[in-house]
Amino acid sequence: MLIYGRNPVFEALRNGTVTELLVARGVEPKLVRELEASGVPIRWQARIELDQLVGTTQHQGVVAEVAELEWAQPEDVLDNAAARGEQPLIVLLDGVTDPRNFGAIIRSAEVLGAHGVIVEERRSAPLSPVVAKTAAGATAYLPVAQVKNLPRFIDQLKEQGIWVYGAAGEARRTAAQLDYDRPLALVIGSEGEGLRRLVREKCDELVAIPVRGRVSSLNASVAASLLIYQAVMSRPR
Repeated sequence: MLIYGRNPVFEALRNGTVTELLVARGVEPKLVRELEASGVPIRWQARIELDQLVGTTQHQGVVAEVAELEWAQPEDVLDNAAARGEQPLIVLLDGVTDPRNFGAIIRSAEVLGAHGVIVEERRSAPLSPVVAKTAAGATAYLPVAQVKNLPRFIDQLKEQGIWVYGAAGEARRTAAQLDYDRPLALVIGSEGEGLRRLVREKCDELVAIPVRGRVSSLNASVAASLLIYQAVMSRPR
């Protein structure tokens, strides 16, 4: 699998997943020195060849061949929380099919301190190079798992004592009004339709993020970031 752009490539180099670097001829010497210091084999190519290879000119002169992303298991997410000695904070995605949104949510979840992201098999973007690039290396550190049926999985979480809050613009309670000092899963719906009815009904609470502008809703990845941040900052340290 190919990823591109300097930040994603250097993050992949740090986590040891790069097998080969493809670098445009003529990039600045400082970048060349940093890439050569990694010890990963470099193949020099014309910039237009990289354009054609990744389908964009926005690669910044560097492309990396990395191992294919693999799905984790749902239990890996809870194991991650246990290993860190923390109450679970899980992000569930209900119909987020845009790969850039998916990657951005993974990145925010890892950076802000959630323990994993879980999606439904048939209602999610795949783990693609676009997801990997947008996640900027976060997939190497955060479990990202699939389940066959999200409503059924929510029932399983609740049986384990995990509360479930679903993001819904019309909810009566806002993010600042809920209790986050408990094992928790946050559910983010698709941008077009939001949460499905059955998923919504499974939630213990629905939560709204107050908006003051003329646009009525937030991008799914932004909403996820705000709710994760609210949850983490509301917990005792």
